[in-house]
Amino acid sequence: MSFLEIESIHKEYENTPLLCGVSFTVARGEIACLLGSSGSGKTTLLRIIAGLEGAARGRVRLEDEDITGVPAHRRGIVLMFQDYALFPHKTVAENVAFGLRMQASNVKRQIGTTSRVADMLALVGLTGFGDRDVNELSGGEQQRVALARSLAPQPRLLLLDEPLGALDRNLRERLLEELPAILRRVGVTAITVTHDQEEAFAMTDRVILLHEGRVVQAGTPEEVYNAPANVWVARFLGLDNLLPAKVFSQRPPQVKTALGVLAVGEDTVLPAPGTRGTLLVHPWGIRLTQSDITLPNVLHAHVVRRAFHGARYLLSVARDTVRLNFSQDLSATVPAPGEPVTVELAPRALRWL
Repeated sequence: MSFLEIESIHKEYENTPLLCGVSFTVARGEIACLLGSSGSGKTTLLRIIAGLEGAARGRVRLEDEDITGVPAHRRGIVLMFQDYALFPHKTVAENVAFGLRMQASNVKRQIGTTSRVADMLALVGLTGFGDRDVNELSGGEQQRVALARSLAPQPRLLLLDEPLGALDRNLRERLLEELPAILRRVGVTAITVTHDQEEAFAMTDRVILLHEGRVVQAGTPEEVYNAPANVWVARFLGLDNLLPAKVFSQRPPQVKTALGVLAVGEDTVLPAPGTRGTLLVHPWGIRLTQSDITLPNVLHAHVVRRAFHGARYLLSVARDTVRLNFSQDLSATVPAPGEPVTVELAPRALRWL
């Protein structure tokens, strides 16, 4: 039995469909992510789960209880907003305590507000910050206060709307590690919303990818990245090495492209020979090589772009009209634009879409 079940949620706005039969489940203790571009329905779905908006059709079940018609304040669900919604006239401790006073739970009676606030501030690394003015805190510190306030009443489910969206890059990268660690330490089940693939992959156990109000793929970050469900998913994830292709043979699995006949992974199940589709070449499966050009998946090309990105170079190589993008470690010799190269495409990095 799943901890949270979203069953065929439909929602419209001004006669325009926003959510079209969205269904998925979340396990107890799991950190899931609703990932998608702006307008895909992520935040609307989050608000429906929280009880802040109603759905036209569908059900929300939490711990096998139908909470579709239950008011927001009785669901035991906490939504942490993107702008944190801290009270500027209250101290850090008073902001955290507000969540306890508003939640109809037994935490206050069992532990005491002061003790609980201190525990939550320690959890998010803000011990000694209780008397501080929230207006004097950095963006990262304000985010931690909002998280402490959200966790204080021990919610059944925690919802986070773009939790890192307002932070600068350095702070965001640090909190990409710290935030999921805090959530796992508490053991809370959480759903986060983001449009950023890196954030979704780094923070969560499972990704639920939305496009135009529908779930187009769900799985672990590794599953979604390594085996995108279709061309749109691949492009959304920044995987742009996409080649028109035709099945050459099923056994061994081979496809014909503008680069010639390429071998794909042995575990790949291809449709009938002659079937047309798209071949994804994962960037991690492309490498410069000195291998014999007569070997499978080895081909001549030339460098058209080389961009320095700190720890690595981003390279674009071309053969005829086909261009492939990948990264190259700084420890290797990196050719300049215009220079000829030989590249090898790992069969397991080639995916039929």
